[in-house]
Amino acid sequence: MPLSSNRSAIDSFIAMDVLAEANRRKKAGRPVISLAVGQPSHPAPDAALVAARKALEHGHLGYTDAFGLQSLREAIAEDYRARMGVVIDPARIAVTTGSSAGFNLAFLALFDAGDVVAIARPGYPAYRNILRALDLKVIEVEANAAHEFTLTPEALEEAERVHGVRLKGVLLASPANPTGTVTGRAALKRLADWCAARDTEFISDEIYHGLVFSGEEATALSFTDEAVVINSFSKYYCMTGWRIGWIVLPEKLVRVFEQLAQNIYICAPELSQIAAEAALGARTQLDGYRDIYRANRDYLNDALPKIGLPVVSPMDGAFYAYVDVSSHSNDSVAFSKKMLSEIDIAATPGKDFDPLTGGRYLRLSYAGTEAEIREAVERIGNWLP
Repeated sequence: MPLSSNRSAIDSFIAMDVLAEANRRKKAGRPVISLAVGQPSHPAPDAALVAARKALEHGHLGYTDAFGLQSLREAIAEDYRARMGVVIDPARIAVTTGSSAGFNLAFLALFDAGDVVAIARPGYPAYRNILRALDLKVIEVEANAAHEFTLTPEALEEAERVHGVRLKGVLLASPANPTGTVTGRAALKRLADWCAARDTEFISDEIYHGLVFSGEEATALSFTDEAVVINSFSKYYCMTGWRIGWIVLPEKLVRVFEQLAQNIYICAPELSQIAAEAALGARTQLDGYRDIYRANRDYLNDALPKIGLPVVSPMDGAFYAYVDVSSHSNDSVAFSKKMLSEIDIAATPGKDFDPLTGGRYLRLSYAGTEAEIREAVERIGNWLP
């Protein structure tokens, strides 16, 4: 008898495996500094914590509508209007249990088994793994310097030709994980227009919005109402453990997504929704946190090449440095394990993000404190030959 389904035979999310080992070492008393996952070192903003405490005092927490509290959806819509100049009907917004639930809903609603979806390589590994678990065909398109480290219509057309397929969907992240690439307004519009002209579903991952240091922060909603836009309170809002995110949907897909959400997770936790609504008004505090990430970024941009870890792509946004370790190893998994074992620095192997050439690369998160980042660089520099 098989122990599991064929659909469950997917790769592990290596970053989470690294984090688990780092946590075990910390518990054993080791002086671990984790640069492995994209988790801000700051807690949720004060306003969110105050709102959550108040909600816990009365304790009347229960189910909400599948798409979330109306007041939160209206607040998200107002945030788009105020920051991006985009007017969105709150009825098109679905609150989810983190962006991860948003991706699951999107993949289920938009694609059938066997459909072909393009993602960037290197890219967030859970895209690849979830798509494959749903019996979808994944085409990983190299996002290289020639294409400014993003997906372009030309690269997608070449991928179709090489693989002999027609793309049913395209998923783009900006800012991107692990490279930090920000896709500018013109490039994002070209991609959205290309998808629309071909009836190709376009999913825009915007979970690192608010964390842009160079280039243009743009939402696909500025150019089209047909994209599925996914965002999260995890990164800029420092609410990873609250598991709260949202999707902006084309009007024609609202009921489809609602029915899926009702059945798959009922609704996001009401406590997290209450805190998230308060967090939307905490930009002054959160922008202060972003200034810390910016300082870490500027420091790493200068320090990493000096210790033999050149940065592969510009760190436009998010909080990651994707570095080349090939002068030290072509097995990033073994390299990261050795680094954690010998100097208690956790980082994610590039193999997680790029199954083909990721053995040459390592992703370092700089979402921690300035002291942690500087200590990590000092340890790594002293450790490398």
